[in-house]
Amino acid sequence: MKSGAIRRLAVGLAVVTVSGVLGMAVPGQAQAASGSCEGRKVRSFPFSTGTVEVYKRRGYLCAITVSERPGVRQHMRVYLRAYALQPVEDSGQYRFHAGPVTVHAGQRKVWIKGAVGRGKFDTDGWIRL
Repeated sequence: MKSGAIRRLAVGLAVVTVSGVLGMAVPGQAQAASGSCEGRKVRSFPFSTGTVEVYKRRGYLCAITVSERPGVRQHMRVYLRAYALQPVEDSGQYRFHAGPVTVHAGQRKVWIKGAVGRGKFDTDGWIRL
């Protein structure tokens, strides 16, 4: 082999090794990017059959409703509304979570609702996060 080919092989092997190590070091990172919200978690609202989780990033709020019994297909709902704006909602038959839904809330108050099966959550009014 020529030295150029050996060098390319060594660089390729190093890239594969580093990417594998990073993949093992941060396993939750990939999962968070695929089906939940970005930003920092600001509140969790647990209820009998699930939890509504709310995240904040640069004036945007994101919400997701997570089931207490993941893997079982059931009706789920997440609802997020910033004051004076239209609500954003996701509902349907899901196995793991409803959402994510995102609104630009800025400093506005919000109204949050969530449901999994027969269990429900509602802030019952406007709250500030």
